[in-house]
Amino acid sequence: MKSHKLQGSTSNEVEAMNSNEYHQQQHLPEDDEIDLAELWYAIWSGKLLIIAISGLFAISSIIYAINQPNIYQATTLLAPASEQGGASGLAKMAGQFGGLASLAGINLGGGGTDKTGLALEVLKSRVFLEKFINKHQLLVPLIAAENWNAQTNTLIFNDDVYNATTKTWLREVEAPKQPEPSSWEAYQAFKDILVVAVDKETGMVTLTIEHYSPEIATQWLLWLVSDINAAMRDQDKAEAQRSIDYLSTKLQETQLADMQTVFYQLIEQQTKTIMLAEVSLEYVLKTIDPANAPEEKAKPKRALIVVLGTMLGGILSVLIVLVRYFSNKGNNKDDINHSNSAKQVAEPISGSTTAAKVTAEVTSK
Repeated sequence: MKSHKLQGSTSNEVEAMNSNEYHQQQHLPEDDEIDLAELWYAIWSGKLLIIAISGLFAISSIIYAINQPNIYQATTLLAPASEQGGASGLAKMAGQFGGLASLAGINLGGGGTDKTGLALEVLKSRVFLEKFINKHQLLVPLIAAENWNAQTNTLIFNDDVYNATTKTWLREVEAPKQPEPSSWEAYQAFKDILVVAVDKETGMVTLTIEHYSPEIATQWLLWLVSDINAAMRDQDKAEAQRSIDYLSTKLQETQLADMQTVFYQLIEQQTKTIMLAEVSLEYVLKTIDPANAPEEKAKPKRALIVVLGTMLGGILSVLIVLVRYFSNKGNNKDDINHSNSAKQVAEPISGSTTAAKVTAEVTSK
């Protein structure tokens, strides 16, 4: 009877200890919760590391911002040139004489085209920009320049890219590229510094070019406006001349007096187009506010670079401190849990051994 009581009490003790272990495991997730006080304590405990990393990023940002070259932005404001009587060629007379011309088997076409929109698309095209770069020899200042000396008003070239003394390209590139930039590379480089903006309400056009030298940016912008007007003027002159040749041929073929009148008027219209193109320098785009060399840089925003760099360092340092703090906390918690588990396993074994010895002694007696 005594043996059964001792065995019963030992079993109750084991169940009690297992119950305590279960309750401790149930309370473990509460210890993993993060409150604001603990978060602030973790940040405050690592304040020296945060200050050190933020300071390092701030100094690096200052050095980086100082070493960035100034970039100047030249801007010009343009307006669509007023349409002249012969600017739209055959299309302008299509409504008036289209019926008579169709009797002779001639199609005069539809409505007029948007000269300004067409000119801007031509201006941004690869063919036009490649011709523009070659015509004005912009390849070296476009690709090889890395800074500008304001005192001497001269460009500073990258010695690893171009030797200004021997006028040779030194770029190290992989095939199929060559040391001297191709026309495609020049086009891409110029496209990156050119901005074309159109105001949808007023129709005004703003052209912007960025470069290390404000005078070069201004000169390129003046050349660009002049060349696009010249290109559109030459295109219209060529089209008008082809129209005159075509109408002259048709005039010789027809015997109808009414059709001859139509052809004479169309030829007169195309002749007027050529005349107006010859005398109009600003044929498509008229300058409202001409480009002028800017005295203030457009980029870089050095103060903004320093502020953003410092903020980035602060955020990164806080994350590092929090990760280190909670990683160490998790390791310590695991060590404590392993220690408690070992004790809880050892206690039931020890109690069972003692109970077994007592029971054996009682039984023997």
